[in-house]
Amino acid sequence: MDKPDNSQPNNPLHGIKLANILELLVAHYGWKGLANEIDINCFKNDPSIKSSLKFLRRTPWAREKVEELYLNTDF
Repeated sequence: MDKPDNSQPNNPLHGIKLANILELLVAHYGWKGLANEIDINCFKNDPSIKSSLKFLRRTPWAREKVEELYLNTDF
């Protein structure tokens, strides 16, 4: 019998992919609004999901800001 994965029961982001978070934020704020919320170049200069994901995966502080915005946004 398999046990459910309870390794992160208090993590509200558990099981949510960064790509999904970014897509929802872009749909809600748009790139310009997202750049106003989080001042990073990957949202300002020729933004795309692919380039932003690449940057966010390499930059923990920026990823934390995106995840925090996601958790604090009422969709």
